[in-house]
Amino acid sequence: MDTPLDKRKLITPKDREEVLCNSGEEAYEELIIRYDNAVSFLREHFAQATSNSVKGKRYRACYPEIILISHTFGAPDSRLSYGHVSAPGIYSTTVSKPRLFKKYLIEQINLLIENHNVPVFIGTSSTPIAINFTLDHDEDILTNCTQLDFTLRDVFDTPDLNLIHDDIVNGTGFNNEDGSHPLALFTAPRVDYSLARIQHYTATRAEHFQKFVLITNYQLYVDKFEEFARKMLADPNSGYNSFVTAGNHCIQRHQEKINWPGRMPQMPACHLTRANGDGISLINIGVGPSNAKTATDHVAVLRPSAWIMLGHCAGLRNSQSLGDYVLAHAYLREDQVLDEDLPAWVPVPALAEIQIAIENAVAVITEQKGFELKKVMRTGTVVSVDNRNWELGLNSGIAKRLSQSRAIGLDMESATVAANGFRFRVPYGALLCVSDKPLHGVLKLPRMANDFFDTQINNHLAIGILAMASLREKPLEFLHSRKLRSFEETAFL
Repeated sequence: MDTPLDKRKLITPKDREEVLCNSGEEAYEELIIRYDNAVSFLREHFAQATSNSVKGKRYRACYPEIILISHTFGAPDSRLSYGHVSAPGIYSTTVSKPRLFKKYLIEQINLLIENHNVPVFIGTSSTPIAINFTLDHDEDILTNCTQLDFTLRDVFDTPDLNLIHDDIVNGTGFNNEDGSHPLALFTAPRVDYSLARIQHYTATRAEHFQKFVLITNYQLYVDKFEEFARKMLADPNSGYNSFVTAGNHCIQRHQEKINWPGRMPQMPACHLTRANGDGISLINIGVGPSNAKTATDHVAVLRPSAWIMLGHCAGLRNSQSLGDYVLAHAYLREDQVLDEDLPAWVPVPALAEIQIAIENAVAVITEQKGFELKKVMRTGTVVSVDNRNWELGLNSGIAKRLSQSRAIGLDMESATVAANGFRFRVPYGALLCVSDKPLHGVLKLPRMANDFFDTQINNHLAIGILAMASLREKPLEFLHSRKLRSFEETAFL
């Protein structure tokens, strides 16, 4: 029996046949054509719908898709953690905003073609593009949204939460609706959802994000990062070309004034950019594991090369001093926010590539090497909790768990950031700074905190920046460890 929606006149863009592509460059150009046609169609009809009758009409355009058909198991380079499928079959993924992912798409598609010696097909999927994700930042169109005399989802497709999920990254055995296997970790609707959230939470557009992301929970780190950025912009040989702040304000000369937003977003971000996108972004996520999950849930779709947490922690050993560094080598997850996506029994390993970069950076900034480095830094287990006042519950057993786990530091975000890095296959790490020692009577009181902030943040941030600079020199395949990949992985990184 037909439903009222079935009887409506469904208006779609003109069909375009599938195209066979023998290179990532060819495939990228075809993705651009299809995506632009779809978005132009929706925007044009949305603009018309605000002034013309839409009774009995429904408009739909769908995402472009990449399709790989592999007939053999193949013999890919076993050193690579990505770039190949595990078995014969049909693999596909939908794509949104291909311009934003140009380098990524070309690299991943070329690896597929090279490793399997077959072309890829670029076609149009059956997954509708939500009209909300096509409006971007066009103020005229957004203004029209408030003047509609019809219900938006009656005429256009709107976000469908059945299509926005993490089933692929969580390894639940997800297959596409047509039976094909997933080619990438994120579907186009999931990407669009996160791109919108990035703008909302950080007040910067996704195109400003760089490949190396520092995560902190103190505004003072943002202030110090601005000072560093100005020094880099004053140096013509630094390789950095702009500094973008919350509100999408961009400066290219060190003496330019920054117009910070009158009302700061929940998680302000700023970006020290390089021409090829391998600069450094810094996000102040605020306090707590929920914020840490939210930020990394969305930044993950940009496929960063690495993210590192720079935060403060409670030192749990009497031998530690305020200002000492803690390099997380293991994580005790008592944050609880990821338990449904990544069970707490799943080990989250330290990644040697990140650990070495951070330790070397600490040695350079502190001018301590070898055995002497132990005076200012310890490696070990960091526990992340969801209770800021955890000290009040010592009699409930937390002290025993901390001792049994050999924990050396406690915070609220690091394990969440690491666990989401593990889940999303993004190289991760955490370098914390001891700001108090509650178990030993050294509480974080206002005056002590201020003195600590003044003396320690510069060095801590410098270490993070130096670690990222060293990681930048490594090839992508070096950073993306096979430890992050499961039994049956998507070909795309």
